[in-house]
Amino acid sequence: MSWATAVFLIVLITAIAGVIRHRNEHRYLSDKHHQRSDRERQMEVEVEQLRDRISVLERIATDGNSVDGRETQRIAAEIEALRNTQDDG
Repeated sequence: MSWATAVFLIVLITAIAGVIRHRNEHRYLSDKHHQRSDRERQMEVEVEQLRDRISVLERIATDGNSVDGRETQRIAAEIEALRNTQDDG
């Protein structure tokens, strides 16, 4: 084998190794991007669920303190009082 052939083989092997390394890096980065995207989607779903829960809690907290809420509680108390009166009589 001549020195020119040896140099050619070394350059060829180096070029092939570079291509393989580039492909592996691209796959690694692509997989990492997909994993992050999945995690971001999970977090978005969780945030949306938490927003729904907060809106329900806000409704519960404000409905009891509003005029309509107090009126509803008053009516419910009257109905309960009437039930108790019927049970006694």
